[in-house]
Amino acid sequence: MTSTPAATGAAAVTAANEAAEGARLHGPVTDWFDEHARDLPWRRPEAGAWGVMVSEFMLQQTPVSRVLPVYEQWMARWPRPADLAAEPPGEAVRAWGRLGYPRRALRLHAAAAAIQERHGGDVPREHAQLLALPGIGEYTAAAVASFAYGQRHAVLDTNVRRVFARAVDGRQYPPNATTAAERKLARALLPQDEETAAKWAAATMELGALVCTARGPECVRCPISAQCAWRLAGSPAHDGPPRRGQTYAGTDRQVRGKLLAVLREAVGPVPQSVLDAVWDEPVQRARALDGLVSDGLVEPLAGGMYRLPAGRSAP
Repeated sequence: MTSTPAATGAAAVTAANEAAEGARLHGPVTDWFDEHARDLPWRRPEAGAWGVMVSEFMLQQTPVSRVLPVYEQWMARWPRPADLAAEPPGEAVRAWGRLGYPRRALRLHAAAAAIQERHGGDVPREHAQLLALPGIGEYTAAAVASFAYGQRHAVLDTNVRRVFARAVDGRQYPPNATTAAERKLARALLPQDEETAAKWAAATMELGALVCTARGPECVRCPISAQCAWRLAGSPAHDGPPRRGQTYAGTDRQVRGKLLAVLREAVGPVPQSVLDAVWDEPVQRARALDGLVSDGLVEPLAGGMYRLPAGRSAP
């Protein structure tokens, strides 16, 4: 179906309004960031693109406070992609510790190997080349290109989506999954200048992490509270689908974590009997172990022995 002139005109007006909205928000948000940004190691110049990439893998669904010690240890041990690529993938899983979602460790190892093979050990600058790396999705590619190389990309994490939902759309929370409309809005709000756009990406993320939080937004501290559509509407309660909560106790995730903890702490292969001791329910325990093997996080050996993967991780 082709668009009518009226529809095309309305879309143009909407885009213009969003761009104007962005222009009103840019200065207050980036000025606030200049004053209040946390001094995080991956934001320092010496971190480089590899440090930014490592932090982005680790920060997915994991708070900064838990990431910081693991990140520091990781970068001390593997300051370059080549250093990580030279190690077995199981060492990445071991060093990942209790950050959760350990498949991220395998993906980061695979990305390091690809960087070494395809790009001479240097994290590529081009967004398309970043996106082609194993384990790199649209968000991570945009984040690395923006934060490491100062490029103009829409970087949409949970914090940024929440800021945009409140400040522009007048809703308490964004949808459970990122929508095309959110991506379009994020692109429309981007400053035209690359340097400002990169700062805007980091600033909106920081604003969502420190002020415009999910449970307790501190509107009195917000640099754009006077323009926030949600606050001006009286802060209406969320009226969309129920927000997903994460459970852990008693789940397969918990069992997987316990099994991996035994293998991380072991200096060699572990017998089945030792793994059996970590969880009483045999069916769930077997399912969790099978899942770890299927995901490449655990390698079964002859004689009922198991270890962290010693071979190269799959892309």
